[in-house]
Amino acid sequence: MTDRGRSRPPRRSGPASPRDDRAAAGAPPEKVAADPGLAVRKHAVDILFATLDEGRPLDQVLDHRATIPAWRALTPADRGLVRAIVSTTLRRLGLVDDALKRLMVRPLPTKAARVREILRVAATQMLFMDVPDHAAVSLATELAGRDPTTRAWKAMVNGVLRSLGREKDEILADQDATRLVTPLWLWRDWCETWGEEKARAFATAHMVEPALDLSVKSDPEGWAKRFGGRVLPTGSVRLVPHGPIDRMEGFEAGEWWVQDAAAALPVRLLGDVADREVADLCAAPGGKTAQLAVRGAEVTAVDLSPHRLERVKQKLARLRLTGVTTLAADLESWTPKAP
Repeated sequence: MTDRGRSRPPRRSGPASPRDDRAAAGAPPEKVAADPGLAVRKHAVDILFATLDEGRPLDQVLDHRATIPAWRALTPADRGLVRAIVSTTLRRLGLVDDALKRLMVRPLPTKAARVREILRVAATQMLFMDVPDHAAVSLATELAGRDPTTRAWKAMVNGVLRSLGREKDEILADQDATRLVTPLWLWRDWCETWGEEKARAFATAHMVEPALDLSVKSDPEGWAKRFGGRVLPTGSVRLVPHGPIDRMEGFEAGEWWVQDAAAALPVRLLGDVADREVADLCAAPGGKTAQLAVRGAEVTAVDLSPHRLERVKQKLARLRLTGVTTLAADLESWTPKAP
């Protein structure tokens, strides 16, 4: 229920957990690689489980995922879809969980954490990603049935999601969206500090898909015109995202890279770095390293994670930037060469 309540509760699909709850969370589903749709949903479930249930940082989870052959076997479009599902789920988690809660008689047990992530992935697509209800329900039900740790909840998953398909418009209309997208502790802090009106304004801003900022090798005005964006005072090109990034003009040619405008400021503040030796510490994903290399610096890119450094190398290769030294090292023990 929201704070405002409901005039009529939505139809329920039955108990949230079956009588036989012997399944244990964590085992991967079987034989999903042959079906790209299932594979995408499984990867999204795995990432959300590692982040929300195991408490691992999202960037580390994604770095590890990049080393898994099944992940590398996905097409770029499918990997992009996984990221879109994960990011949308996390951004709208309060709304997703509230919608599912309305349709369940009682909460899932702790051992059914993977079931919860299967429900979240499907509900996110149905509520916020324009995926046809029947497709989201079918894939989620199939995924639950193929995983021995979630198989006992297959019928429940199907019932809850079919109910969501019938009730979603009513639920969305009744939800206090600006409140639910914000964690309760943060909402309370905002209200105490700024008042509820400003807290709602902050929360509303969080619901808007962020703009895409690019750093370009040259001609920012020209690239802004091509993409229908604008050049910020700091030199970054800002645009509204439209389609897969790797299919945008100039990506394969290495003419630009994605980099938040704020993240691009430090290198700009260094001024002329041509022919100077510069160490970029905690270098991944490599935006600042690329900036420095474009400006003619002799760069040493240092990062603790060899996997993250691989992403830096891949970015530099796409951008046709050479002369950068990459080094996997712990900054607490690394000693740079004397200037």
